[in-house]
Amino acid sequence: MNNKFVKETLDWIYAIVLALVIAMVIHIFLVQPTRVSGESMDDTLHNGQYLIVTKWQHIMRDMPDYGQIVIIDSRVNRERTWVDDVKEPLMNYVSVIDKSAQTNDVWVKRVIGRPGDTLEFKDGHVWRNGEQLQEPYTKDTTMNYSRSTPVVVPEGHVFVMGDNRNHSSDSRFIGPVPVDHVLGFVEYAL
Repeated sequence: MNNKFVKETLDWIYAIVLALVIAMVIHIFLVQPTRVSGESMDDTLHNGQYLIVTKWQHIMRDMPDYGQIVIIDSRVNRERTWVDDVKEPLMNYVSVIDKSAQTNDVWVKRVIGRPGDTLEFKDGHVWRNGEQLQEPYTKDTTMNYSRSTPVVVPEGHVFVMGDNRNHSSDSRFIGPVPVDHVLGFVEYAL
């Protein structure tokens, strides 16, 4: 009777560990649900809204397209390693139970510039390679930001901004984002 109990307990532990490993592999390499935190993407995305993020682009180091909404690691001045890719989904799980485990390093933003682009911020608008961007997704018709010198996006980087331009921390403040810091592409907002 005692051996049967031990065997059944070990079977349950094995099943739970296997399920967690499979979930981690899916979250690291394929798809991850997440939530919007903050108002930097208003009116496109809202605080608390759920997102489905595809991750294989991060693994393949795919360059996102203009206008693509992405999840980034905002710590652009540090190298990312595979440990970060494993640790972040784990911390997501832990933060469900312990809110203090939640970090503010992962942001959702829109790609505005790609390698080689020259970006200017003048007259309340973004200009890319000498042309004013038409951005119907932005919250305000003009942005309260200007810069006297243009920004050239370096190779292997993207320039990202929030749609709520007047209330967003983004590449204007942290600089261009290395493509290995683009953690995934937003595919669905629920």
